[in-house]
Amino acid sequence: MACISDSDCVDCFNTTLEDIRSKLLLEVTNQMDQFEDLHHTHRQIERAGLETCLQKSKDDTMFKTMEVFREVFEERHERLKEKSRELPDLISDTEEKSLMKESLLQRIERLKTEQAKKRELIVAQNKANKCRLKELHGMTELFRNYLGLEIRKIHGEKLQFVFRNLDPQDPECAFTFVLRINDEGVYKIESCSPPLECMAELEQKLNEQNNFSAFLPNVRKAFKDLIS
Repeated sequence: MACISDSDCVDCFNTTLEDIRSKLLLEVTNQMDQFEDLHHTHRQIERAGLETCLQKSKDDTMFKTMEVFREVFEERHERLKEKSRELPDLISDTEEKSLMKESLLQRIERLKTEQAKKRELIVAQNKANKCRLKELHGMTELFRNYLGLEIRKIHGEKLQFVFRNLDPQDPECAFTFVLRINDEGVYKIESCSPPLECMAELEQKLNEQNNFSAFLPNVRKAFKDLIS
């Protein structure tokens, strides 16, 4: 009976220990759950605090950014108002410059057209002058035989006329004048040796009548009169 009783005591003791162990485990488990809940709550609080801080920082940054934008906007608005006040003058100035530009372009076109016409006239006149000088030079033999005249072509598209056989005492004595035709087709006497007082009048008649065959005998006669 004693052994049974001892065994029952042991079983009872074991049961009691098992109950205690179970209660302790349950209590520890509950405490761990509570700790986990507290830890979770703490993390939520930390996260909320962090989000709040970040939001506040963002709000502060956004406020500063909006303030900067406001200042920039006000500055640009003032500039725009200033430009708006200047706009009528700018439009007027632009229109005036546009009219000046158009007028200048038209003037340039007129000048270009006039220059082109002048160039054509000069080219044509030069060509005609060369032909006239060539014809005069080609009459050298005729003038030499009948007037004792020699015609020389010299530099600058000019002709030198040399009269001889005018002075019986010195038949080789030369009486000369130099003639050119300018861009307008006008005869010009460049020089005359010896000088003739009537040369200007003879030159004028030559340009008025364009009669070279009469001009040369008149010049020869004026040279001959110097000898008399």
